[in-house]
Amino acid sequence: MQTALRLSVPIRILLVEDEVLIAEWVAESFLEQGFAVRTVGNAHEALQYLAAARVDVLFTDINLGDGMDGTALARHARAILPDLPVIYASARVAGLEPHQRVPGALFVRKPYDPEAVGRIIASLFDAANTPLVPDTAKSSLVAEPA
Repeated sequence: MQTALRLSVPIRILLVEDEVLIAEWVAESFLEQGFAVRTVGNAHEALQYLAAARVDVLFTDINLGDGMDGTALARHARAILPDLPVIYASARVAGLEPHQRVPGALFVRKPYDPEAVGRIIASLFDAANTPLVPDTAKSSLVAEPA
């Protein structure tokens, strides 16, 4: 499936997953769908990357092992990029209460189909009807999903 290829600039996904095999599988699927993907294994690496590079979507596991979890990561990420779309994933929890997630965030339960997640990500940009901004821009890339 070529979900993101119709866009002139690929959607840049920051994938935060501490399980190496899952991260590789999901990243490969996202790449095949035409997304640009950066994979990191923990929240600390994710925050370093967010401070240094353009990211359009944060897709994070909730349970990231030692240290900061995905919900805290999302709050810190929104402090850096207030309009950053966030998608949480977890096999250990069935969902998140509204006070646990950042506004507008989505949740997918593991196991999930990475192609379906890719369609969800692409739909965030389709729904926003906002073109992506090149890397040199400093403005928000998309409207916050409903």
